[in-house]
Amino acid sequence: MSRGLTSAQIRAARALIRWSAAKLAREAALGLATIRRAELSQSETSMTVANGLAVRRVLEAAGVIFIDENGGAGPGVRLRKRQGKND
Repeated sequence: MSRGLTSAQIRAARALIRWSAAKLAREAALGLATIRRAELSQSETSMTVANGLAVRRVLEAAGVIFIDENGGAGPGVRLRKRQGKND
């Protein structure tokens, strides 16, 4: 299984899908303060495993793919390719 989410991954994921911290908190059924604390940490967040999974699940459902650290590149995020008629 992959490592926990980093604060940078959460911020970048929100930016990709244009969600506010408040929307992420609502969708993950967490407090806004929990999201803000997680995004302020320097690397991996101090969220509980359950909270980290809740955040990951809602962001993945919204189209975010989490990328584990690969070589020296570090962990990241990207958007899943949309499946549509014009693809």
